[in-house]
Amino acid sequence: MRDENPIRTLGEYSKPSHEGYKNTSELVVGNNVVHLRSDTIWERMRLRLFYFFLCDQASNWLKRLSAGSITTWEDLTTRFLAQFFPLGRIAKLCNDIMMFQQQHGESLSEAWTRFKDLLQKVPHHGIDLWLQIQIFYDRIDDSLKRTIDFSGGGQLRRMSSERAWIAIEELA
Repeated sequence: MRDENPIRTLGEYSKPSHEGYKNTSELVVGNNVVHLRSDTIWERMRLRLFYFFLCDQASNWLKRLSAGSITTWEDLTTRFLAQFFPLGRIAKLCNDIMMFQQQHGESLSEAWTRFKDLLQKVPHHGIDLWLQIQIFYDRIDDSLKRTIDFSGGGQLRRMSSERAWIAIEELA
């Protein structure tokens, strides 16, 4: 039986893929009764708990919304992100990530921390883990690349994304 989620190396991500995305399962409807799926229950719980994780402007924004105006988690996240992460800001922050460059005299630890800070500024950046690692690796000097390669027991490209992240994290 084929593994549905095989471990892939960073080099494999650059190869074309013909695999599509699986459709999500649909609600089962029978005898006019809709069976609740566990993800429906989780969605309602997330909607109710979201308020408790907000403070300051975000909390005030949510309080100002009219009751019943948000009915799904997707609607809430879309409206929240539109309010607090306008497209211009997202574009600039994503560009900062894509154009990351190690600064002169910056250590691996400092560069890695700065790169992770950029990623954290846009938690919904949509950049896959393998590409995050590739961006960082491509933009550091050769001596740091050799250090990372040596610590991982070989070339970074031969590691899985998760293993490469851990290798850099441990070195930094």
